[in-house]
Amino acid sequence: MSEQQTVEGSNASFADFGKEMWSFLTAKNAAINYEFVGMEIEVPRSTGADSPRATWRLNGTLRVTTAEGASQS
Repeated sequence: MSEQQTVEGSNASFADFGKEMWSFLTAKNAAINYEFVGMEIEVPRSTGADSPRATWRLNGTLRVTTAEGASQS
């Protein structure tokens, strides 16, 4: 879904939905865990269909913890 598309049943964009979800989770001091096993992502080094790509391999857990009023560094 691109940022230009809307969330089904709503006039909000996907970015707006993400902001709302982040605000909700922050208020709850939530932790979100993502576990990756053998995930590969091809990242283009420049624009264009024939652009060379870097391959990122992910194994392990990424934890995102929210906290209200957390400092940004």
